[in-house]
Amino acid sequence: MENHILTNEFPEYVQKIVDLKLNDAAFLKMYVNYEEVNALIQHYEEGEVNHTTDEHLTDLRKKRLHLKDDIYAYLHAN
Repeated sequence: MENHILTNEFPEYVQKIVDLKLNDAAFLKMYVNYEEVNALIQHYEEGEVNHTTDEHLTDLRKKRLHLKDDIYAYLHAN
């Protein structure tokens, strides 16, 4: 399974991610939301027994992608 943590997704922004997590409440909220959705997806993908539907998992993946896009835009603008 591919690991989608933000520092893997945006290696060029690792230090900026760390700084914004510590100093920017709006970024921290987006970061936490992304990490929660990502952890839930990983839980479903790695579990031997999948307790969700394919549709729900697809919706979670779409949400993660939208959050990732928002985070990238925020990193690029700040």
